[in-house]
Formats: sequence, C-alpha cells, structure tokens
Amino acid sequence: MGREPAGTESAGPRPPGTRGSRRRLAAGLAGAVVLLVVIAVLATLLARSPAATPAAAATPPPTPTAAPTLTVPAIYQRVSPSLVLVRTSKKLGTGVIVADNGTILTANHVISGGGAISVTFADGTTTTASVASANPKQDIAALIPTKLPQVVVPANLGGGADVGAQVVAIGNPLGLIDSVSSGVVSGLDRTADTDVGKFSGLIQFDASVNPGSSGGPLLDAHGLVIGIVVSIAVPDGEDAFAGIGFAVPIGTALGGGGTGPGKGPQI
Repeated sequence: MGREPAGTESAGPRPPGTRGSRRRLAAGLAGAVVLLVVIAVLATLLARSPAATPAAAATPPPTPTAAPTLTVPAIYQRVSPSLVLVRTSKKLGTGVIVADNGTILTANHVISGGGAISVTFADGTTTTASVASANPKQDIAALIPTKLPQVVVPANLGGGADVGAQVVAIGNPLGLIDSVSSGVVSGLDRTADTDVGKFSGLIQFDASVNPGSSGGPLLDAHGLVIGIVVSIAVPDGEDAFAGIGFAVPIGTALGGGGTGPGKGPQI
C-alpha cells in the first residue's frame, strides 16, 4: 500500500460555490467604490455650481397712471391760454377754445341778442367772430373767429363729473377779466329755471360765478374742461350769485345741434 507524500495536504472536497462567491463579493466592492467616487464627484460639482436662481415672480401688468391732481394756480396756468373774452353790443361773457382751428364754445345767450361779436384771445388778439352753430335748448354756441392768435391753444377736454369732486370756474364775472373761483360739484342732472324756460341735465356747482362768467369753462382737478357755465340760481329776482351755479356737461356742449341764435339764462 502506498503512502501520501509527507507534507502534502489531502485533497478533500471544497464547499460548493466558495470561489464564485468571493469573486462576486470582490466585484460588488469594486462597484460600490465606483459609485462612491461618482457621488463624490457629483457633490463636488454641485458645490462649485452657483445656487439655482428661483423663478422670477410674474410681473404684473402696469397700472394705468391716473392724471395728476393739480392745484388751482396750476389749473389756471394750464387753461388761461385757451380763454376768450366774448363781447356783443349788449352782452359780455366768456368762451374757451376747443379745437385747433380756433373754434370757441360759449353760452348761446351771450351772443343771442344779435349784432357784431368780438372776441379777445389771451395774447390780446381781438377780432370778430361768426356763429358756427347754436343750440338754444342747451344754451350753447360755437363761434369761428375771423382771425386767429399767433398760437392757438385748445383746452384739454374731460369727461364726466362726480358729486363732491373739486372744480374750478374761470371767466369774466362783472367784467373782472380771468377771475378764478373753486368749489365742488354739488349735484348732477339738475334742472334750472330761467327767464326763457327750463334747462335740464346740468352740473350744479358752488364755485362763485356771476354775470360775465357765462360761457366759461368748468374744470376738474386735473385741469380738464367738464362743462360750460351757463346759469346761476337767482333768489328773489336778485341778479347775483347765491352759491348755486349750473354748467352744461362738455359732452352735451360738443354735441351741438340747432341753428341760429336763441335766448338763455341771463348771466
């Protein structure tokens, strides 16, 4: 019987899968190391990158800018180049330029007595004028001057009036040229009794006006013409201001209509 050589281990059977398990373990460790390296690289890159900027908030649409509110002196300075002194042989009143061609709005009763119409512009230019249109039912007339001043400055025209809103009236009361008064809108859609009947749809205001103010502009706090002064309330037959004036809304005044001079409230 033969013997195994000395020092030689017996070649006993090995547990199944031992060598494959070691290989898989080694491969798994290598993969984990690679994953850790990738994570480390990504972390380094992220640390070096600038922080993400949050999405900008949606920019709201711009809000329309409201017309600035003006002081009374600023309103006067703005509209004074557009003011006109209107005279006939029997009446004195006020007018305001409303178009580039020099068209003047005034109160119809200022020019309704007939005869030549004289107009004097803010720069002192004096000329005659003809009646382009007249609306006795609204006491509004439009005049076309024979000659224009060197610079024609139409007034800025506005829209509606609000009760309680500030207003400025400018005219020639009792012959006092370019007199300014201020107050508020006291009421809307008023009816005024006059010596020739009733006028309706008027703006009531408490800024001081008197005979000679007729045809002048009623302006809002932005310097926009919102009405044409035509009448006052006269208590006890006194031809003087009692704290209540009336103006035709500018939209109505521009609507025109009617032909030929007529009569109106006597201020």
